[in-house]
Amino acid sequence: MDWTLPELVLMLGFAHCLCDFPLQTDKMAIGKCPGCGQVGVAWGYWMASHCGTHALAVALITGMPWLGAAEFAAHFIIDLLKCRKLINLATDQGLHLLCKVTWAICSLALIS
Repeated sequence: MDWTLPELVLMLGFAHCLCDFPLQTDKMAIGKCPGCGQVGVAWGYWMASHCGTHALAVALITGMPWLGAAEFAAHFIIDLLKCRKLINLATDQGLHLLCKVTWAICSLALIS
């Protein structure tokens, strides 16, 4: 699909809202943090599942699986920083949205 930069940023932002809130269960939000895991499931599985949802959304919207992989890594690091209370929710969300802008620019630069 031929997206403009604002359209692509909006689509990635909307997908982020969907993946970070309704598609992230309470168990996942708690369980993805080291030391706060749900019984029987290691924190890494919760984190990988959550980051994988975001990665899939980015890959599908941009049509570039490697950008999905970049999203997975970035989302993992940012959420881990939040779990360790090194950043707050506002910084967490700002960094996630900055990543979406970066993926949009990369995607459009590689297409043209």
